[in-house]
Amino acid sequence: MRIVIIADHAVAEGGAPQVAIASARGLAELGHPVTYVQGVAGPADTALDSHPNIRRIDLGGTDIWHKGALAAARDGIWNRELITTLKALLTGFSPEDTVIHIHQWTKCFSPSVFAAVRKAGLPLVTTLHDYFLACPTGLMYRPDKGEPCTLKPLSAACLAAPCDPRSYLHKGIRIARSLALGRALDGLDFTAIHVSAMSEKIIGPALPPRARQVIVENPIECVDSGPRIAGPDLRIVYCGRLTAEKGADLVAEAAKAAGLPSLFIGEGPLRDKIKVIDPTAEITGWLEKPAVRDRIAREALAVIAPSRWPETGPLVIAEAMASGVPAIASTRAGAAGRIIEGETGFVVEPHVPALVSAFRKLTEADTAARMGAAAYHHFWAAPPSLAAHAKKLESVYRAAIARQRV
Repeated sequence: MRIVIIADHAVAEGGAPQVAIASARGLAELGHPVTYVQGVAGPADTALDSHPNIRRIDLGGTDIWHKGALAAARDGIWNRELITTLKALLTGFSPEDTVIHIHQWTKCFSPSVFAAVRKAGLPLVTTLHDYFLACPTGLMYRPDKGEPCTLKPLSAACLAAPCDPRSYLHKGIRIARSLALGRALDGLDFTAIHVSAMSEKIIGPALPPRARQVIVENPIECVDSGPRIAGPDLRIVYCGRLTAEKGADLVAEAAKAAGLPSLFIGEGPLRDKIKVIDPTAEITGWLEKPAVRDRIAREALAVIAPSRWPETGPLVIAEAMASGVPAIASTRAGAAGRIIEGETGFVVEPHVPALVSAFRKLTEADTAARMGAAAYHHFWAAPPSLAAHAKKLESVYRAAIARQRV
């Protein structure tokens, strides 16, 4: 079986490319020839260039946010130039033994990537790391209200809602992209992979009727180093983009109110606000994965994902548990399903009082140590390994090829 993985980027800056790169390696390890196609020109993870079963192709495109406003709008809605190149590339593959797997397309490829796959007549699988297949902003979230969106995508109420964090003009471009996407997907047979049951529940009903829907959780690549040995001064740790929808500001407010130090691993528009809320908070910027895991294992009282938006499945919760660190997740996060309430961590509403309560419980007696040990044993009893993830993808791909033949 030949697999073509398509993603905007070839470096693990965010969950989508991280999973795309990992799955390429996992499938290559099973002996499948993998072609990894990146839209944005630039660096690539070393794993994509060092494995004999992986061929990486850089299409030389540009992230639309690095273009001028008019070019960004045009190419974000329908990137004709890049797709012409992709169409020529896909003619070298046969639908009898090839599957196309799209992981990320909004930064460079645009909805035209789906039209290119349709033109090639190849079986298509796409992982829903977000909600762009239904929601113009991809978040199913109302920043004006600070809560998940319950409007029907592209309904009159949806079109009128001031839900784009940039401007309504920007939302207008996103709406145009969604309409172009609808045309590209109309009548197309494809398989949609959800990364959590919560994600399926939210976006599943809004997908095209010919979409086959399955759940394949993201792989977690960790080494079992045994129960952790924590340092003396533990902190609340947040890892990810510093944005309002991810609740980074909530962490700063709650940690300060609970009298606990905080560590933010990541970068984003709320950096300055976090420092205003709590000048003692440490913000490291983005770190390499080994450094992230090391700091979490040594310094985290708990790792928190306090998402205001219905996040499909943040990886950091499982990664923390693998290191023997308690986890706190929002009721709106897909990864909340990994937590055993009161045993391996807490699932709370994304509000400061609820977070403060959870933080204070962790400081009682040996609560954090007990929960960390339980999290470690629970994770390693059935780890969501890369090998297991790749085997599940094999099954999905074979079904897609069989369906294409019919």
